[in-house]
Amino acid sequence: MSKTEKRPITAEDLYQIELVSDPQLSPDGAHIIFGVTRVDRKTEKKFTNLWLVPSDGSSPPRQFTYGDQSDTQPRWSPDGRSIAFLSNRKDEKQSQIYIIPLNGGEARPVTEMEGSFANFTWSPDGRTFATQFRQKDEAAIEREKDEQKKKLGVVSRHFTTLNYKADGSGYLPEEKWHIWTIDAASGEATQLTEGDKFDEVQPQWTPDGRSLIFISNRDPQPDINWDQTELYRVPAEGGEMALIPSQEGRKYNHSISPDGAWIAYMGRKQKGHWYQNDCIYLVPAGGGEARNLTDEFDLHLSTATLTDVGSGTPQPPPTWSKDGRTLYILATEKADQPMLAFNTDPDAPGYKRIIDDDGLVASFSLDDAQQTIAYLWGDFSGPAQVRVCQMDSGDTKTLTKFNNDWLAEIETGKIEEVWFKSKDGTDLHGWIMTPPGFDPNKKYPSILEIHGGPQTQYGRAYFHEINLLAAQGYVVYWSNPRGSQGYGEDFAGAIYNCWGTVDYDDVMAWADYVEKLPYIDTERMGVTGGSYGGYMTSLIIGKTDRFKAAVAQRVVSNFISFYGSSDMNIGAEYLFGAEQPPWDDLENYWKQSPMAYIGNAKTPTMLIHSERDFRCDKEQGEQVFVALKKLGVDTEMILFPEESHGLSRAGRTDRRIERLSHMIRWFETYLK
Repeated sequence: MSKTEKRPITAEDLYQIELVSDPQLSPDGAHIIFGVTRVDRKTEKKFTNLWLVPSDGSSPPRQFTYGDQSDTQPRWSPDGRSIAFLSNRKDEKQSQIYIIPLNGGEARPVTEMEGSFANFTWSPDGRTFATQFRQKDEAAIEREKDEQKKKLGVVSRHFTTLNYKADGSGYLPEEKWHIWTIDAASGEATQLTEGDKFDEVQPQWTPDGRSLIFISNRDPQPDINWDQTELYRVPAEGGEMALIPSQEGRKYNHSISPDGAWIAYMGRKQKGHWYQNDCIYLVPAGGGEARNLTDEFDLHLSTATLTDVGSGTPQPPPTWSKDGRTLYILATEKADQPMLAFNTDPDAPGYKRIIDDDGLVASFSLDDAQQTIAYLWGDFSGPAQVRVCQMDSGDTKTLTKFNNDWLAEIETGKIEEVWFKSKDGTDLHGWIMTPPGFDPNKKYPSILEIHGGPQTQYGRAYFHEINLLAAQGYVVYWSNPRGSQGYGEDFAGAIYNCWGTVDYDDVMAWADYVEKLPYIDTERMGVTGGSYGGYMTSLIIGKTDRFKAAVAQRVVSNFISFYGSSDMNIGAEYLFGAEQPPWDDLENYWKQSPMAYIGNAKTPTMLIHSERDFRCDKEQGEQVFVALKKLGVDTEMILFPEESHGLSRAGRTDRRIERLSHMIRWFETYLK
């Protein structure tokens, strides 16, 4: 291929994508360690290795660990001489903590534990790890040791709590998450919390290394009262855990001030009401009245932007400045994810923007001097890369170029950003991608994409699926209707207990806007979406026949049966705002369900669902499929074995390609 000749993107290009994750800056600010995930096409397995790059960009990144395994969560020792990480290099089903010297040498296993590590953190003196760990069930250990029992598999499952399954994890162990400490030299592990009813999560060291502060829900019914999480303290040497009194309501992602006097944590003003902004709260480390540091700014201080090439890097908690006067945090705001700095002084409330370019900061870390920021950065141009920013000057530099070679081969469409109005005058935000080689004098078929959530946003992020559909000759358009995050709490809460109302109006207003464009063929318009987008797609085909084809994915179609069938269980009350369970509020649940309108459907519709989708059970898609068959509407259903709700972004690559191929086939049948 010549330097000027380019090709369209393909579904198979998913095999070429390398995902960069979790950049961690060394204490002295000299190096950044990060993960790179690749796909082995032969085995369909995904492997992650660690890479290292100088923060000044003086030399290119170099691979630091090797092999077909998953090396994740790299964390620098306090002295910066070594890196701890999780790896399954010895047993692909069991990760352990390893330590590797910065200057080279073999990685040394620290632990030999049976179970799951959620996270871990070094103690301030570098001698001990604290970790959130869940032991493997005794029955599972016994089964693996007996070949006959292993062959026969699980005989039965016994559940006594609603927290018995989780999408992407399957049926959960009976064991709970507890807090452990591990000697970094010997690997000796000490369990600090225990019990078979409550989980303890997210341990953080106090600056003096004497205590750990963590989060737990000790409500008598933690599986029903989700928001009753509280802060607790336990001595690092072991002993009784103690409640840190604070305001009632959900708490998570906490961090302790450098002087140990304050705890910053994320929370919301009310229990339930998932549309609320995530705020930063401050509470004295000994407990007391909590202060909402950020409520007056109407910002959602969490990462809620969707993409199908994300690395799954967790958002860091609020990060303290050395003097305790500032907290650094990420926000979701009008299609971007900026990094902000909030003043902790109650007499001088406010914030400033540290990184505020058009795009997404997905995670970040600071050096000890807090002069350099390492962060994961993505935008429309491609999957996220590692960048650095100098705090004093604001100068930024991109340090990695993963995916650039194959992306340079691709001819892409153009993206236009649009602000438009819904029928009631609400300002809305959307984007239009035209096909490669676009001719404004021609008429094109189009596909409306609708995001999941709904409390998420489309942002200035690369989306393989959107690029692929445009490459097939479609105008692809997407927007953030009411219910989305990033445009203020009232905007996100506008559909609370009224799904399918103003959000439907917003989506239709967007279709109205696009169909008036001179290059749109109004007889060849299609629609697709997954999760909440699948909900909206299923609703649309029951309310209008303006679209000539639809692909409804991992749908919510019936809130009555969704209640209890999802891993969220009773989450319908939290998610869409019903004040009562369905048996006391049947009409309300039904009128917000697409199945209430499905009898009007005429649009040829493909249903796509995963067999192990524990978020939106496949019966939600089956209901739509059966109804459409009964109505005589052209329909097909595609089920993917072993896959979860996140198939489109994290599923096995051959299945992701198969999914895209079915979508392309369906739209070509009815739109071309």
